[in-house]
Amino acid sequence: MARPNDITSAMLNLISHGVQTDQAPLLIVHGLYGSARNWGVIAKRLSEERQVVAVDMRNHGQSDWADTHSYPDMAGDLAEVITSLGGQADVVGHSMGGKASMVLALRHPELVRSLIVADIAPVAYGHSQIQFIEAMRKVDLGAVEKRSDAVAQLAQHVEDTTLQSFFTQSLDIQNKRWRLNLDVLAAEMPKILGFPDVSGRFDGPTLFLSGAESDYVLPEHRPTIRDLFPKARFAKIPGAGHWLHAEKPREFEASVKAFLKTTA
Repeated sequence: MARPNDITSAMLNLISHGVQTDQAPLLIVHGLYGSARNWGVIAKRLSEERQVVAVDMRNHGQSDWADTHSYPDMAGDLAEVITSLGGQADVVGHSMGGKASMVLALRHPELVRSLIVADIAPVAYGHSQIQFIEAMRKVDLGAVEKRSDAVAQLAQHVEDTTLQSFFTQSLDIQNKRWRLNLDVLAAEMPKILGFPDVSGRFDGPTLFLSGAESDYVLPEHRPTIRDLFPKARFAKIPGAGHWLHAEKPREFEASVKAFLKTTA
């Protein structure tokens, strides 16, 4: 198996695992405050039979920063990536990445062979994520010599130890900076929490895969989902919440593989 490598397509940084085969590549799209590297283990395990490409979204990771962070803009970025990969891909997106992937499929259905949406629905949510930006802004980066220093500072504002570790994965310790465009993400938070009015529908195979303990995809969301994604299927991973891929990675991988096998 080829070693993962960083490549660049459009304005986005990508990490590729495996090699190109006769199967469509699998594109992994992370959520808010995430990065391609967060998905490294899962991407590697899914790359046994196909190329798997994880993307750093705009304003995240090693990708370029931009003045906007809307879902149409993010979907446009992903469309350029898939075009560079050959013109069609299976796509799995989590949370913010799931919304961007849905907009991609609705606006450019020819580019998406199948779609897996991880624990998010095409609706607006009322809970803000701005408190985490405020917590990261409070970190005195000049006093950070190692990752544990930043974790200790974040612990004063973020109770969840998993989130403390997760956020510091986006910290560039050497250059004393976040690899997150916190100002733009804060300004665009209403767009991130919302969902744009997108015409069209995606008639390809679609799986809405949720954590059984999460409340992000509710029964009342299903009519909206089926209007936009008529072939939508639904599945839940027991014992998992919103971060289902991190909490139950083997079960998540098995669900993705099983779905892709049925659509091959």
